[in-house]
Amino acid sequence: MCGILAVHGIENPPAERTRFLALSKRLRHRGPDWSGCFVGKEGILLHERLAIVGVDTGAQPLVSEDGQVILAVNGEIYNHLALRATLGSTASFKTHSDCEVIIPLYKKHGKDLCSMLDGMFSFVLLDESVTPTRVIASRDPIGITTLYQGWSSKHPGATYFSSELKALVDECDTIISFPPGHVYDSRDQSTTRYFQPSWWDGDAETNPVLATTPVDYTLLRETLEAAVRKRLMSEVPYGVLLSGGLDSSLIASIAARETEKVARAQYEARQRKLAESTSGPPTPRMDDLTQQAMLASWPQLHSFSIGLENSPDLLAARKAAHFLGTVHHEYVFTVQEGLDAIPDVIYHLETYDVTTVRASTPMYLLSRKIKAMGVKMVLSGEGSDEILGGYLYFHAAPNSDSFHQECVRRVKNLHTADCLRANKSTMAWGLEARVPFLDKAFLEVAMNIDAKEKMFKKDSNQAVDEDGRPKMEKYILRKAFDCRPEGTPYLPKSILWRQKEQFSDGVGYSWIDGIKDNAAAFVSDKDFAKRAERWPVDTPDTKEAYYIREIFDGLFPSEAAAKTAVRWIPRGDWGCSSDPSGRSVSIHNAAYERD
Repeated sequence: MCGILAVHGIENPPAERTRFLALSKRLRHRGPDWSGCFVGKEGILLHERLAIVGVDTGAQPLVSEDGQVILAVNGEIYNHLALRATLGSTASFKTHSDCEVIIPLYKKHGKDLCSMLDGMFSFVLLDESVTPTRVIASRDPIGITTLYQGWSSKHPGATYFSSELKALVDECDTIISFPPGHVYDSRDQSTTRYFQPSWWDGDAETNPVLATTPVDYTLLRETLEAAVRKRLMSEVPYGVLLSGGLDSSLIASIAARETEKVARAQYEARQRKLAESTSGPPTPRMDDLTQQAMLASWPQLHSFSIGLENSPDLLAARKAAHFLGTVHHEYVFTVQEGLDAIPDVIYHLETYDVTTVRASTPMYLLSRKIKAMGVKMVLSGEGSDEILGGYLYFHAAPNSDSFHQECVRRVKNLHTADCLRANKSTMAWGLEARVPFLDKAFLEVAMNIDAKEKMFKKDSNQAVDEDGRPKMEKYILRKAFDCRPEGTPYLPKSILWRQKEQFSDGVGYSWIDGIKDNAAAFVSDKDFAKRAERWPVDTPDTKEAYYIREIFDGLFPSEAAAKTAVRWIPRGDWGCSSDPSGRSVSIHNAAYERD
């Protein structure tokens, strides 16, 4: 991922170059490898690069051979080679960047190109071959990457885009989070949805499209494996975030298998090359120990976890890593270190949502450690809980239709919470997080599974399956991977069937307690009683929320900035507590007893 900043529709762009270069510096943490700037007839495109694919040639903004189409992209296009093949000899490429394929696709298909892309991306494309010049801007289907759009009363007719809010707050008095799965076209000032999956209207107020497909465990497993495989596209060191929970452990397990396949293929290719270049008698066959030693010299998958001392996540991650054979790194933080980081975390997150701040702080601290080791990309497990109804409050769903509608609603709003957290807390240090669960193909399979198959089983006669395993949250995902391909299980039973922990709980329960205690000392009863006077809209309901909002307002004091924040809370009409912690749900540590 990278950082992009663009403005279109301004007078005399060359005169604005210096000012926009200064604004782009606010995004440099996202792209420390290179900075690029293009000044056009009516606009400016700036790019802060984190080089992962096409490292040696992919600096941006990218410019077409005729110099008329200019492109700045934040993200990765996983199917870029397949797309290049469809263009044949009609297209020529100047770089090895996965993003460059967008330019010839635009020339051939216009803004319809967006639905052809498989990846995570936000981009701004400037077409100077037409008058007036044209801008196309788009964001990936779920909003894994971040993108904001803004307008300024000081510059009527100008439209701004940025990967982060902080580059726009001093320029724009109206700012929105650009909607995922949409494309903007300056030609008619339209923003239209290009992402049209079959499950999209599952949360409609009237005539919702309900999921009715029986679960196919093999298809579910193989689609997720393919999603992980395509996300290993990288020319730099990568790893996995491993909390020891189901989602991150499954991603780590698949990635470890795929990494071993790549290492073995590289080893075998090297051996073939050596054999072909060696004259004389045939090279003696290596014994097993020598072969193992050679294989061990190839890169292994690295895994990373964080928590308070002896936290649930650290212990579970350690067990998973040992089972998977990853090179494991764990980092212990203290409550005070977390509290000290909160202002910086809020600056990078650009939200006052309590859940997001709680969960992002450990992730922010871990990302700094990972980047210091030279790793630029990690795989992460975001999205599974929304897709499969894994949050413990889903236990309160009154029926399968409501369960499915809530899944759809949560997936549609991932860009306001988990995707925002995964993107910004890692990119604060120039670390890219990729999320296989949000693969388009996996979503199409998983979101169409009958919600009755996803629901928690409350009836004692249906609470366990034929193997005696509890039909708990995300049962179908656990069941899909409860097998032994090639004789080796994906995970130990204790990890595969571990109960859900919110990430902010799993790093150590005293982390949330520490934030609450700190907020109670910071916010007086008198100030808290007047909170509705200060914030009549989105009024904080706890001292923790007040404390976080206070910091946010100090960093981003404009009303335009505050309007971009969205709070994550469980379903109140299901009788759930507004506290997002898993411990606030009565099912936690009570509903299931397992070995």
